[in-house]
Amino acid sequence: MRLLANLVWFFCGGCLSGLAWWFAAVVAALTIVGLPWAIAAFRIGAFTFWPFGKAIVDRPSGAIGEAGAALGNLIWALCAGWWLALAHLFWAALLAITIVGLPFAWQHLKLAQLSFFPFGKMIVDAA
Repeated sequence: MRLLANLVWFFCGGCLSGLAWWFAAVVAALTIVGLPWAIAAFRIGAFTFWPFGKAIVDRPSGAIGEAGAALGNLIWALCAGWWLALAHLFWAALLAITIVGLPFAWQHLKLAQLSFFPFGKMIVDAA
């Protein structure tokens, strides 16, 4: 079932959304200073291609701590997060028109939220 959901997702906005995340990652990486954001964006982009069967969870406070994650999220939201969130909101609105598209719209809404707050999160296999 996960494979089917991921295939439908891929063709209903997942491919373009994942490419948008990877584009943001490349732009961040080109600045050199943006490498921490690029790593997170590449990871989330890969998740965006095939999200079903995986979950987004809070990461335990690490080396940068909660204040560092908050600052990183603020910088990311101002530079790239807002337009990624808009893209996910567009796909969510489009998919929510049909009953079949509701689970995919919900996934886009979760990704829109993640677009603003990627630091302090990690992707794990769902049980």
